[in-house]
Amino acid sequence: MSVKGAIVVDVERCKGCGVCVANCPTKTLDLSKNVNGKGYHYAYMANPDNCTGCSSCGTVCPDSVITVYRVKI
Repeated sequence: MSVKGAIVVDVERCKGCGVCVANCPTKTLDLSKNVNGKGYHYAYMANPDNCTGCSSCGTVCPDSVITVYRVKI
């Protein structure tokens, strides 16, 4: 049995600081080329198949805009 993860980013509250991207051990996250309503490049799952749901991104996010989900498969 393995674990599959997924994240949901509150796009409008994300400031695009990149701390989550730097701390993602599986290189799942990146900053979008698109911007939110405030003009920030927000975080998103660039490589969703890599996500294990480790919660590193959610833990380091200074604005708590990342929710992490884990599913056993």
